Formats: sequence, structure tokens, C-alpha cells
Amino acid sequence: MTRAVTAAEVAPTPYAWEIRAEGLTVRAGGRTMAVNGLDLALGTGVHGLLGPNGAGKTTLIRALATVLRPAGGTLELLGTAADAQAGRRELRRRIGYLPQEFGYYRRFTVREFVEYMAWLKEVPAAGIPAAVQRAVERVGLADRADDRMKTLSGGMVRRVGIAQAIVNDPRILLLDEPTAGLDPAQRLRFRELLQRLGADTCVVVSTHLVEDVAAACTDVVLIADGRLVFRGTPGQLADAGGPEHAGDSPIERGYAALLMRTEPGRGAW
Repeated sequence: MTRAVTAAEVAPTPYAWEIRAEGLTVRAGGRTMAVNGLDLALGTGVHGLLGPNGAGKTTLIRALATVLRPAGGTLELLGTAADAQAGRRELRRRIGYLPQEFGYYRRFTVREFVEYMAWLKEVPAAGIPAAVQRAVERVGLADRADDRMKTLSGGMVRRVGIAQAIVNDPRILLLDEPTAGLDPAQRLRFRELLQRLGADTCVVVSTHLVEDVAAACTDVVLIADGRLVFRGTPGQLADAGGPEHAGDSPIERGYAALLMRTEPGRGAW
């Protein structure tokens, strides 16, 4: 039987929690309630956000990034109400965000693009060159820093996206499908980077790749139909699984079993 992680078991931060939601509802497309009555508190560490297509993961990430406003309930980021006009600019300075798809100027070099994003995030001008160099080194692109974006492979572009998300040393880092397009070796290095970042940052990683969660995340948040289904460690998620099937890892079995219990018809073809 699985046991959810309690608030008392997670180390407090100066804000008690970097992210705190109570009864949170968020609309997608103006009408559909994609996040529906969500209660969640996240502190320092790497939090894997799992769920099937249409579960509300991207909508939740966009709300945490202050792109979408809550339709109801409360959402606090770093102790500030996310829907408050005052303070939103300061919040955005302290958040890193990589959406599933991000726009960029194809003629910019990698360095120019990350510099531009640092400027948008109001990183102090004197510190931008060093911040950009550090970010591109952390994603393994120092040797391509002066290449134009249009010459990069899809995986490299994704790594530039990660670089722009961390260039401001954010307190909250939000990554939506960050390993899309990365090859296996790059994914391993990315997991190592996540573990380093999670030592002093609240990192939320939305992904379909359960093995990335098992390898890099301190805990797992599973949502379905915009509601919290499970919160616990990767080991606890693995313990929720049923009988073994060829090729499935324990954590994949736990993930599938919890979804089946929530929506019995979901596992049928």
C-alpha cells in the first residue's frame, strides 16, 4: 500500500513552500477546467509531474509560470499570490520556464538568444555574460555558443531552451517535456543536471518518460483529469504496481496501476 508524503516530511523553505496550491482551478482554452480543485505544496527538490495526455499537466505548468491565471482557489509562488498584479514582475525574475514549444530567432546565435532571455528576465547587465556562459556550459553547448540557432539539431535547440530557463538562477524551475528530442546520452547528463539543480531549487518536471522520474526526481506528483491522484517517492510509486509484464519497469507498473484504479477504462485499447 502506498503512503503519500506529508508536509512534515519535506524540509521547509524560507516561504514554507516555494509552490502552494489549495483548491486550485485553471481553465484551458477559456472554458475547459483543466486543473480542478488541486491541493499541492512543493519545496526544494526535483518533483516529477506525471499524468496521461489531457491530465492538465501543461495547464498546471503554465499557471505556475504565471502565464495562466487561476480561475479559482489559491496559488502562491515564493510566498506571493500568483494572481496578484503587484509582485508578478518580481516573481517572473525568479522563475525559469521551458514550455513544450518555445519560439526563438533563427538568426540569433546560441549566446545571443540566451543573452536576450537573460535581459528579458532582468538579470543585472554586468552579470549577463557570466550567467550566459555558465548556462550554456551546464547544458553542454559551450562549443556551439556562437553557432546560429538555425544550424542546431532539434535536441540541441531543446538544450538551448533549458539554458535560457536556468540563466537567471531561478528559485522555481518549470520544465515541460524537457527531454523531448534528447538522445540517451544527453538524457543521462540532463538527469545529473536536474539532481544538482534540485539541491537548492524547486524543480517541476512534466514528462511522459517515467524512467526520467525514477532516475532524477525526489518525489512524484501524478494527476489525472486535473486532480491529484498520487504524491510520493518514486519507490512508493513502484510499490503501487501489480503483476510484472515483460519490458515494464516497477515504476511504470505502479503508474499504470494507479491510473487504472482512478479510471478503470483507461488501460483498455
